[in-house]
Amino acid sequence: MAETDYLRTRVRSLIPEKPGAQREFAKAIGLDETKLSKSLKGTRRFSSHELVHIAEHAGVTVNWLLNGSDEAATVTAIPVARPAGEIAEWRQPERRRRILETAWELIATRGYHHVRIADIASACGTSTATIHYYFPTREEVLNEALRRNVKLAFDRQVAELHTVGSAHERLVRLVELQLPTAGLLRDEWSVWLQVWNETALNPAMRELYWDSYDRWFNTIAMTIRNGQEQGVFRERDSREITTQLTALIDGLGIQVLTGKPGSSVDSMREHLRDFIDRNIVKGGQ
Repeated sequence: MAETDYLRTRVRSLIPEKPGAQREFAKAIGLDETKLSKSLKGTRRFSSHELVHIAEHAGVTVNWLLNGSDEAATVTAIPVARPAGEIAEWRQPERRRRILETAWELIATRGYHHVRIADIASACGTSTATIHYYFPTREEVLNEALRRNVKLAFDRQVAELHTVGSAHERLVRLVELQLPTAGLLRDEWSVWLQVWNETALNPAMRELYWDSYDRWFNTIAMTIRNGQEQGVFRERDSREITTQLTALIDGLGIQVLTGKPGSSVDSMREHLRDFIDRNIVKGGQ
């Protein structure tokens, strides 16, 4: 069975066997029902954007959709496993998922300290008791918002890059996927910025933060090592150059988010590509 056949089988398994379920599923992932039907029949391919939406709606990872396992080796480092006793993998009850999505959106747009449990409950149309059932404390909401950031980035990277063989192209596209462009990516950066602040003040959060950041760091490092194996990147210590590149991404991203005069997504992109060309690509200046 071809990889695309396995993918279609897995997507079908996420659609309940009841009248109208396929129509509801298509609407939930923002896809025309006819296009979904064609993709399930094999007459069109799911786009990377559609795979991310399917994974988010169904509570699975793109890696599971493509490879049948959350831990399958792929082009990006695997997110840290959830602690024992928590919900297995990324699957979770629909209500919990909706609460987390809403909390994440509120934190991203209003700020962690301006979001109350009552605000989340109101936005979800439920009670504060229901929110506390899934998230006993507001700190737990932030922890889960960070985990959601990691999953969103993981899904997006796997969907976009799993067919890209060139390490150079993957690295450039990884950087592009990390730019704080308006919308989802800027919201992800907003959550990260608030997590950084809370982590500096609350040592108890640091293990979760560093585990999450290590996934991004390791993705860059493995891409650089792959480029060295392909003979397109310089033979330098991969972790050393990754430290430099990720520090530059973080610093430039903060400048964009905080509105530093002269900073922009376009200038950030230009600085990062210049760094890659000068310091990573073999034969660069």
